[in-house]
Amino acid sequence: MTFDLFEHLEPPEVVREELAPGAVVLRHFVLQHTKAILAQVASVVEYSPFRHMTTPGGYDMSVAMTNCGDYGWVTDRQGYRYSRKDPLTGKPWPPIAPLLSQLAIEAAEQGGFSNFQPNVCLINRHAIGAKMSLHQDKDEKNVNYPIVSMSFGLPAVFQFGGLFRSDSVQKCVLTQGDVVVWGGVSRLAYHGILPVKAGYHSDTQDCRINLTFRQVD
Repeated sequence: MTFDLFEHLEPPEVVREELAPGAVVLRHFVLQHTKAILAQVASVVEYSPFRHMTTPGGYDMSVAMTNCGDYGWVTDRQGYRYSRKDPLTGKPWPPIAPLLSQLAIEAAEQGGFSNFQPNVCLINRHAIGAKMSLHQDKDEKNVNYPIVSMSFGLPAVFQFGGLFRSDSVQKCVLTQGDVVVWGGVSRLAYHGILPVKAGYHSDTQDCRINLTFRQVD
């Protein structure tokens, strides 16, 4: 199946969907900026390539990752953490492009969170079959700031649960240009991505690209 981005003469209507208190899906929020955003992703990848990181338990992640910003999220046998330098290149991570930062700030505001100043952007590449198991984003020093997540390319089923792994989860399909924002009482909610199904998208070929913005300091 092929998923194509149609040209819009006007910006697409943003549809707001409540997931939970403090958690929303903003449908089509960055759709009109897709080309520019993916171009920025390509620039980051040229400097700090995608790689499959290893978990503390010794497993290679199915999702390929890189970062941009003041810090980058990394994982290896030593644990999960943020690092100012890319361990693959030994150099600082490339900066977050102004467009990406501004869109993340605007999305956070739409989600009800002001004063968000993202200084980390995780970039994930989900090939067909790649997944992200249920987890909490809790490696940040301050969890008062929200998470902003943008989706591009192949659709994926996003799982959003509660504060305990055993809590029931909601499932929603995320497509190109959709943004999820969660914070407040939902900031430490368990969430994940089911295995990406086979398909083709004209902008990303056979994968899904996800950008996740965080404020670490």
